[in-house]
Amino acid sequence: MRLTTKGRYAVTAMLDLALYSQTGPVSLGDISRRQSISVSYLEQLFARLRRSDLVSSVRGPGGGYLLSRPSADIFIAQIIDAVNESVDATRCGGQGDCQEGLTCLTHELWSDLSAQIHGFLSAISLQHLMNNREVQAVAERQAQRVEGGVADIILPEQTAVESGARLNLVQA
Repeated sequence: MRLTTKGRYAVTAMLDLALYSQTGPVSLGDISRRQSISVSYLEQLFARLRRSDLVSSVRGPGGGYLLSRPSADIFIAQIIDAVNESVDATRCGGQGDCQEGLTCLTHELWSDLSAQIHGFLSAISLQHLMNNREVQAVAERQAQRVEGGVADIILPEQTAVESGARLNLVQA
């Protein structure tokens, strides 16, 4: 069982977008620099994410992408499903032809595990990840590394008054 690069990158890019889009559209170039994912690969992923109505694009100067709905309403399983990815623990891709064209002895076990994993990922929203202190620390480090120490990011624990202003993360 494994989640391929496509699924991992889609989740990473969506989390980056959720963190940085609170101050406006985020370009794929910005995501690419922070996450070390090629722009051409991100373009492919975001085309699928847009078709699944998880993101919307903003054209023109200062354009980029925004989440199509609140981060609390976008779940990790939706992102993985949007890029036609699956977390499948079976050897047969869930087809039931794992042993010489027939169902193997442990097919149901691995199918059940796959369903459990999908259910687990269906319960985790982007907002849930954004609230995670470790995720916030990594985002701050990436912003400092890529953007020379200052980033436009609004952390979840900020008050509504603070969220109208930019939070400058300065390298210590």
